[in-house]
Amino acid sequence: MEKLQFHHLEPIQFPLIQRFYKQFYPTSKPKRNEKALIVRAADTLNIVACVRFRQVDPHYQLLTGMAVSTEQRGQGIGKALLAYCQQNILDNKCYCFAYSHLTDFYKAHGFVPLEAGQLPLSIKVLYHRYTNSGKSLVAMQYL
Repeated sequence: MEKLQFHHLEPIQFPLIQRFYKQFYPTSKPKRNEKALIVRAADTLNIVACVRFRQVDPHYQLLTGMAVSTEQRGQGIGKALLAYCQQNILDNKCYCFAYSHLTDFYKAHGFVPLEAGQLPLSIKVLYHRYTNSGKSLVAMQYL
């Protein structure tokens, strides 16, 4: 894997990731009030991965919209992105809703599965909204 560069986006830069998500994760809709982190391969302007953090209330945030470009998958970029987040962003007030086939991936990076009843109310409301719309997700907390 080539050297990766991690960049925090300013809200004015969000059009950069809107194109990325449209191509690689079209159901994800980035919002300007979210924190976004992109990954670029060294010596290129192309975004190869992205993750966003949604502030749910003053206390909690939701890791959302993590995606790696199709041609870059399987090269450890997602692992490197989560490792960067572990060192710079994540704490025990961070949650994610993982697709069931990705729970082991998130477990390997410090997230633990939770039952809906274990979630703080603001996170639980979001979790139920997503799962009631037909999405099969596992609620997880970074510990």
